[in-house]
Amino acid sequence: MTSKAFEVYSDFPFFFEEELAEIFQAHEKVVFQKGDFILQEGKTANEYFILEKGLARSFVTDFNGNDVTTHFFVENEIIIEVSSLFQRIPTQENIVCITDCECLKIDFDTFQELYHKIQNLSEWGRAWMSNELFAYKQRSVEMFTLSATKRYLNLLEQKPQVVQFAPLKQIASYLGVTDTSLSRIRKELVSHPRKV
Repeated sequence: MTSKAFEVYSDFPFFFEEELAEIFQAHEKVVFQKGDFILQEGKTANEYFILEKGLARSFVTDFNGNDVTTHFFVENEIIIEVSSLFQRIPTQENIVCITDCECLKIDFDTFQELYHKIQNLSEWGRAWMSNELFAYKQRSVEMFTLSATKRYLNLLEQKPQVVQFAPLKQIASYLGVTDTSLSRIRKELVSHPRKV
């Protein structure tokens, strides 16, 4: 089984070919339709996915009952709710497909078995978790230190599929702005692209 999505593992330089083959073989192909929930609030995650095709997002419901987007998952990224999966607790987040999605799934028990069997997988896991922690920290700092326009431009550069396929309301909540503010930012960028 070969897939560009497996680069999340093969980019790690220390795996042996036979280790990668065993890891790849442990994944199962699954397909979701637009609007399908990959994980729902109150459920405990029992697997994680690598997104081969499509776009998904995670969101929470705030104290006023509004959906607030916490993350967008693009192709060749891991779709996971870390605390629910590894602490075995119900999630507070929802993960839903914005478009039709094709994924590679590995269940928790299989991952645990391989994690303890393949030393390089545990090393990969630590490196992946460190990178994710850094990215989340960076995002939380940027929410306070960058303008909404700059945050939008960063999203456009890092994950252009989001701007192409996600509804304005979801992008606005992810950026921490209102729909109206985001519409204004987009109009200003179109009419004055050099000002930013």
